[in-house]
Amino acid sequence: MHASFLRWPVLILLSALVVSLLEQLRLPAALLLGPMLVAIVFAAHDKPVIIARPLFYLAQGVVGCMIARAMPPSIFTEIAANWPLFGAAIFSVIIASALSGWLLTRWQVLPGSTAIWGSSPGAAAAMTLMAENYDADVRLVAFMQYLRVVIVAVLATFIARIWAPSPTASSASAFAIIQPVAWPAFGATLLVIVACVGISRLLRLPAGALLISLAGGLLVQNTHWVKLELPPVLLMTAYALIGWSIGLRFNRAILIYAAKALPRLLLAIFSLVAVCCGLAFLLVRFAGIDPLTAYLATSPGGADSVAIIAASSHVDLSFVMAMQTGRFMVVLLTGPLLAKWLAKRAGARQLTGNKKPD
Repeated sequence: MHASFLRWPVLILLSALVVSLLEQLRLPAALLLGPMLVAIVFAAHDKPVIIARPLFYLAQGVVGCMIARAMPPSIFTEIAANWPLFGAAIFSVIIASALSGWLLTRWQVLPGSTAIWGSSPGAAAAMTLMAENYDADVRLVAFMQYLRVVIVAVLATFIARIWAPSPTASSASAFAIIQPVAWPAFGATLLVIVACVGISRLLRLPAGALLISLAGGLLVQNTHWVKLELPPVLLMTAYALIGWSIGLRFNRAILIYAAKALPRLLLAIFSLVAVCCGLAFLLVRFAGIDPLTAYLATSPGGADSVAIIAASSHVDLSFVMAMQTGRFMVVLLTGPLLAKWLAKRAGARQLTGNKKPD
């Protein structure tokens, strides 16, 4: 316990150094990726740091309110008016990910329904939690989900460099932590976050802390009950907690285990990302969406990490999160049945292929 306590200062210091380096490279979501990478190194060397689950849920609640603050009420009118566009994009990504998971299962790259859950596009934490209830190897699900998160974030960097506007001097810096705070609004915002997280734990909804805080934030903001106040230092802390929580899910055993399947996993991930990039191109070509917004809206990264990347980039955050949230809700409703059905079909084919003739 004492050794674990001493690792905290080292974790924080190294995370700050990596974040500083990534910020110099102008990498989107540096405050998420920096802590995540450092935590993976800690976990791989069997030097884990325990992140209390309530802190992780509260961090998701902060991100949910951050998204709500950036989403105007007009987004729902936009979704209703353009429902064919949203529906086609959402279901195209789900079909592509289901096909990818089914092929990995059929080729026995990963056992059971693990590949199907690992390929599911949505909040990575939610997919991992749901997989635990369906006999999947949670470690490998987490590996696939978070490896894809990192790949999506790195590609977002290159896309931002090519197409996104150059940051201006007025752009919010990750280190601009000293800013005026409206304390009454801040106190009310904290109450909203705590209440929403508490409700999510009672409902036991996967990624509920993120989604219910998003819904609660939209409600109180659009009804003018509360003006959401999220100081930069609170957002930085939330990003770091989410990054650490993701990274610490890895360990040496799972990294070694997954290394054997890594080439085929990377092929599956890049194939899925390529399909999403194709959909993003169609949005740019026919709907007039800017490239980075289209990429993040269709990307198969986790909703929470995509939200952080989008918030630190020059994109239409409301469009991105409308697409991501809509897809997540569809996956949440269809995921268990789809995973069972695909795993059963893949398993039946394996048995038929292995059956010897009399």
